[in-house]
Amino acid sequence: MKRNKLPTGEALRDRAEALGVVITVDDPNESSGAYAIFRSPVSEFELQKRVLEAERHFQTLRMGLVAIIAAVASVLSAITALIAVYLHWRFQ
Repeated sequence: MKRNKLPTGEALRDRAEALGVVITVDDPNESSGAYAIFRSPVSEFELQKRVLEAERHFQTLRMGLVAIIAAVASVLSAITALIAVYLHWRFQ
């Protein structure tokens, strides 16, 4: 199985921002406010981990949506089949 290379540097930060990933160190002792720009950024490894986790989360959401669409299509197909059987029986 071929794995894609993880982005690094500026590409990694751009991808993290596009996904809405926090790129600074989470310190519960600091308030999140005006001084957020002064927080130190996380390591590249940690940022890659966060980006992978965010991508996995969005992939799970997409797969859930596909599953819901498939279930609705299946129900519609079953209803259509029942109507076809009823109409065939009724007009035979």
